[in-house]
Amino acid sequence: MSTKEKLEQLKQKRAKALLGGGQDKIDKIHSQGKYTARERIQLLLDPGTFEEYDAFKLHRCYNFGMEKIKFFGDGIVTGYGKLAGRPVYIYAQDFSVLAGSLSGTLAEKICKIMDLGMKNGIPVIGLNDSGGARIQEGIEALAGYTEIFTRNVLASGVVPQISGVFGPCAGGAVYSPALTDFIIQVKIQSYMFLTGPKVVKTVLNEDVTTEQLGGAAMHTTKSGVTDYAAENEDDAIQYIKDLMSYLPQNNLENPPDAPCDDPITRRSELLNDIIPDNPNAAYDMKKVITETADNGIFFEIKKNFAPNIVIGFARYGGKAIGIVANQPSYYAGVLDIDSSIKGARFIRFCDCFNIPILTFVDVPGFLPGTAQEFGGVIRNGAKMLYAYAESTVPKVTIITRKSYGGAYCAMSSKHLRTDINYSWPTGEIAVMGSKGAVEVLHAKGAKAAEDPRAFLAEKENEYNEQFSNPYCAAERGYIDDVIEPAETRYRIINAFESISGKRDTIPMKKHGNIPL
Repeated sequence: MSTKEKLEQLKQKRAKALLGGGQDKIDKIHSQGKYTARERIQLLLDPGTFEEYDAFKLHRCYNFGMEKIKFFGDGIVTGYGKLAGRPVYIYAQDFSVLAGSLSGTLAEKICKIMDLGMKNGIPVIGLNDSGGARIQEGIEALAGYTEIFTRNVLASGVVPQISGVFGPCAGGAVYSPALTDFIIQVKIQSYMFLTGPKVVKTVLNEDVTTEQLGGAAMHTTKSGVTDYAAENEDDAIQYIKDLMSYLPQNNLENPPDAPCDDPITRRSELLNDIIPDNPNAAYDMKKVITETADNGIFFEIKKNFAPNIVIGFARYGGKAIGIVANQPSYYAGVLDIDSSIKGARFIRFCDCFNIPILTFVDVPGFLPGTAQEFGGVIRNGAKMLYAYAESTVPKVTIITRKSYGGAYCAMSSKHLRTDINYSWPTGEIAVMGSKGAVEVLHAKGAKAAEDPRAFLAEKENEYNEQFSNPYCAAERGYIDDVIEPAETRYRIINAFESISGKRDTIPMKKHGNIPL
């Protein structure tokens, strides 16, 4: 065969590989309003930067007539490219080829780029759209899944791992996204569950739809599995792009800086009036975040799960910062099982990847009740304490109002190795609220008083003057300064600049044993 013929053969094979399962399958995917695997990659990556690997790889199964059903690439597109000029490894399951089902060969392709990601310190993005394990391959498919899971674990904390779920993701397949750092699902067309509606009906006699069992709406509100429910595929891809802009390439680098045209010294007079005079009245903590962040931009994570705590990314003076904040407008910002899990995992992610942490505090305590205690609020609440105490990145805390009891301890207090702790003048740092405290401290006096209500009201005012303020903590150095709310942005940026060279350590050990 001549060189010219060999080149022609390459072109023909390449064209065949690009068609995946064939034009008819591609047309069917388009008719469902979905993109193909290659189209998703093209939309996500910078134009002309994608380099495909293993485009000609074939499966090795000869059972059930599979030797007659072979397609180049075997149901997944893998390779390397650039996103906003920064290198990433990527894979996208190709539903046009045997429904994107996972074979031993397909798993090998994923493992190859994950290994390259770890060796080169480059993030890995996976776009999931698969019918699950390829039944014809039996144990080879199960082994393939587990090889992927192992690499997810080994890559955790080494390089960022992002999962987009654009279609089915069921059975063992769900554990790879679950082991990654962030999951984005597309509403209506994607789902994740271990066992489908038919099995649930057979085993438990429960009637449930695919959407109810594993749709994006459920996973972003009830289970907390998914970080963002995208309106469509374009929205999902844009979210991944925006998310990646805050993340470093690996655990040895810092997140990328961005130009900042928002004055560092910008004041926000609105913040001087945002705290209501009534201590039980709500306000929106997200307004505090947007008033202080560069250009008012806050990139929220897990918006609809445990909304009593807010997490996400923002920039301060061009620097990427991870934010954890109580939300007084939902359940008074109380900590509970779900919010503790949500906050702790985000804190640990930021610590993995050298992202400084900013904490806004307005918390009345941990949620009481049998449901919380039976559900393990002690164990789960301890995750917040563990995550903050373990983290070695620069940490700044702003107390805006309430900071009571164990929740004061848990929300990045000075005692958890937080570097700079500020309070607004409206800060209330105490074991509990004044009303509850006075009822405990002056129970006997109230019984003996002619007018118990007037007596308790007087004692409550005394308690507020003595304890429901930030100055007792400031006297002991647990608060570094009491600041004017309007100057919060400037103080945050200055604080992080002053601790940007921080070096902190933890005792030598294999790893800790976080309460799971």
